[in-house]
Amino acid sequence: MNKELMLDMFYAAPELWYILLVVFLLLLGFLFFSQIKILKLTQKNYFINRDRERYAETLYASKDGYFAFIYPDEKVNDPQNFVKERCSRRLAVILDLSQGTSSTFEDVLKCFYKEDAKKISKYVSLLQEDGVSFEEDFNLKNSNRRLNLTGTRINASDGNLYCDMIWFRDVSEEINQITVLENEKKAAFLHSQQLEDIIDNLPYPSWLRDDALNLVLVNKKYLDFVKGANKYDIITHQIEITGLNNTSISKALAEQAQSLNRIQKQDINLIKKGQHCSFEVWESPFHLEGYLDKIWTVGALIDITELDTLKRNLKQHHNAHLEILGTLGTAFAVFDNTKKLSFYNQAFAHLWQQDVSWLDTAPSYTSFLENVREKRLLPEVPDFRSYKNDEIKAFSEILEPKEDMLHLPNGNTIRRVRSPHPMGGVIFAFEDVSDRLATRRAYNALLQVQEEILNNLFDAVIIFGSNGRLKAYNQAYLSLWKLEELFLQKEPSLSEILEEQRSFFSNVDNWNEFKEDIIAHLMNANTKTFRLIRNDGVQIEILSSLLSDDSIMVTSKVLQ
Repeated sequence: MNKELMLDMFYAAPELWYILLVVFLLLLGFLFFSQIKILKLTQKNYFINRDRERYAETLYASKDGYFAFIYPDEKVNDPQNFVKERCSRRLAVILDLSQGTSSTFEDVLKCFYKEDAKKISKYVSLLQEDGVSFEEDFNLKNSNRRLNLTGTRINASDGNLYCDMIWFRDVSEEINQITVLENEKKAAFLHSQQLEDIIDNLPYPSWLRDDALNLVLVNKKYLDFVKGANKYDIITHQIEITGLNNTSISKALAEQAQSLNRIQKQDINLIKKGQHCSFEVWESPFHLEGYLDKIWTVGALIDITELDTLKRNLKQHHNAHLEILGTLGTAFAVFDNTKKLSFYNQAFAHLWQQDVSWLDTAPSYTSFLENVREKRLLPEVPDFRSYKNDEIKAFSEILEPKEDMLHLPNGNTIRRVRSPHPMGGVIFAFEDVSDRLATRRAYNALLQVQEEILNNLFDAVIIFGSNGRLKAYNQAYLSLWKLEELFLQKEPSLSEILEEQRSFFSNVDNWNEFKEDIIAHLMNANTKTFRLIRNDGVQIEILSSLLSDDSIMVTSKVLQ
């Protein structure tokens, strides 16, 4: 029925059905294209949200924190009445905010000192009202950290206001580094100033040259040798200290020092204050740090006028002394710092039996030792090479006069004195003391015989020298007066000896008067003998005699 009804309706009005079909197809096409557009908008919205999330995460990943005042679209709402605050996660971490990203700007201000918080509020007000940007550093409260705050306004391309943002950057490390660098800079400047003070206060001109031999630095003393110039002029115009021929005194020397890489010195004469003066100029090369292929030099000009005068005077005195030494009977010789004979006198040639013509050839000290050894005029030693080496080594070890004895095979004894020469080398003085030693041995033997004679006497004997001190005594005297030999070895005076004998005369009323009386009798040449009676009843006869050398011999004899 329905099918037939439909057919009847179609045949009754076919145009109507064609219109309905077209409308249906149009509606279907509209729905199809609408769906496609919806899909495209959904896709676009998806990427927009992805970009927004990406930008948000990018901001979150920044090492700087931020606090944003976000304004709505001006076409929709009044921005000043619908402001949204947003705190970044990084800022919440930096300030350790308990509310995290939900923190308000008041929570942020509480992290700063009161005065700083007021200042920040003022900056933010100017930013929000007039769009005035700001940037300043602030210290966090209860922390040693320092933050850099930067306020800026963000607008759209069409002028629409987006937001006002305050960026927070932790600059504590940078500030500390800057502080360290500033301190290092101050220390370096101070060190540089101290070095400059040292250089400027040197008592002689000094300068620095680069690898091209150009002057780089000079000291104040340099100005005394360059008229009408300051340091800047000298470096700018390369003003050199010139000699009598108006050429640089040191530039050629610096070039030589660079090529040889060794210190170069040279003596020159200059006119200073109208007088000819002697100077020593030197250039010292060194490798510039970090540039091994570049050699710079340091130069100086040292006044040696006084030293030059002293050298001339010393030379004159030296020659005069050598002339005097040449006339003395003591054998003298000078071996210079090269260990060669530079001076000798006739006594030296005679003592060592040397040919004068050979000595005039300036033989070395080693040759001299070998020559006198062949003549058997050196002490006999088991190892002559070692002996010779020790003699040569003494040239560098003798710092003051040194004396020793040379016992020769022929029985003679030579007294040798070695002394450093003021101009380098060693001065030798030789003296034959064989006769003197023989005389001394004979004298010592005589004294020994005298001592044996005194000790074999029964009478007690003491002898006083012309100086009043005890000169000799015998054992009988020690026994008679019970004295310590150590006491008598100290050469006491007669008064000191009598004081040691005081215990034998304790019955004397006035000891000092008694002692002076004994001394007067002993020292009187007219007194022959006198007697003393000791407390123990021993009677002693005293005899005083004046000897030929003004000595006094006192003999004590016990009477039975």
